[in-house]
Amino acid sequence: MFTKISKQIVNAFPLVLLLVAGVGFLYPDKIVWFQGPWITYSLGAIMLGMGLTLEAEDFLRILKQPKPILIGTILQYTIMPILGFSLGYVFQLPQAYAVGLILVSCCPGGTASNVITFLSKADVPLSVTLTSVSTILGILMTPFLVSILIGSRLEIDRLGLVITTFQVILVPVALGLLLKSLFPKLTKETQEFFPVLSVLLIAMIVASIIASGKDTILQSDFRIFFAVILLHLGGFTFGGIFSLYLTKNQKTAKTISIEVGMQNSGLGAVLARTHFLDPNTAIPSALSSLTHSLLGSLFATYFRKEPKKPAIVD
Repeated sequence: MFTKISKQIVNAFPLVLLLVAGVGFLYPDKIVWFQGPWITYSLGAIMLGMGLTLEAEDFLRILKQPKPILIGTILQYTIMPILGFSLGYVFQLPQAYAVGLILVSCCPGGTASNVITFLSKADVPLSVTLTSVSTILGILMTPFLVSILIGSRLEIDRLGLVITTFQVILVPVALGLLLKSLFPKLTKETQEFFPVLSVLLIAMIVASIIASGKDTILQSDFRIFFAVILLHLGGFTFGGIFSLYLTKNQKTAKTISIEVGMQNSGLGAVLARTHFLDPNTAIPSALSSLTHSLLGSLFATYFRKEPKKPAIVD
């Protein structure tokens, strides 16, 4: 019974996200308490759940099919940061929004991409591996890219970014892997619980940021909305085009497209709240999570209905 309900909740991730975010926007006092340590620990729980789902085969697959993983990882850390930086200038965003947009664009792929990949009938094992690889690399890549792209706008604590990223990614993921190796039977029984928990916690993180920034969002001139939408549309589009050209495989290209277009917005929110004084810096991350989940769902619907075509062979 729980298995069936949990699958329905995970598959309805965008709707859950939209519903909880709507509550946060309409009734901020009901959600606004969920901030500070709650957001940090929630992201840690999501990463812990990710660690519990990982297998040694996920990383051995890098040796077996290095090309799509290398392509996907490179596209993840080039397309999105370039788009985030460029859109901030094109739309002449206020500094807090521009910095927040760059911050979320430099984050690794999010766990929600695995859900959307499954719904799209794409390559789920490849998606999980890409998320894992970009997440581990994010410990260094995210602070490095942020320091380069934001460093031109204001002084940032580079070491602090590295330490926070290390704490909220590597520690819980490593703990999940350790628990799985020590208690395989117990962790197998809890694996169905963590995807549901992740969906609910991501929704709460987004709703909390929207609730606390409601007035600012209403007073904004909506440039940030267009910038966030174009950021993720660009990620899906360019990720798909480049990966199809480089891999010549439609299923692989769909997977990489989803992986590039969907960010770990929760990490962006934690970094924004921890290292930047202006709370509005976290708003692009909240909007990002909502946007890429809804766009991802639309893409999943399209990909599922798309007629199958034979893969192009080199």
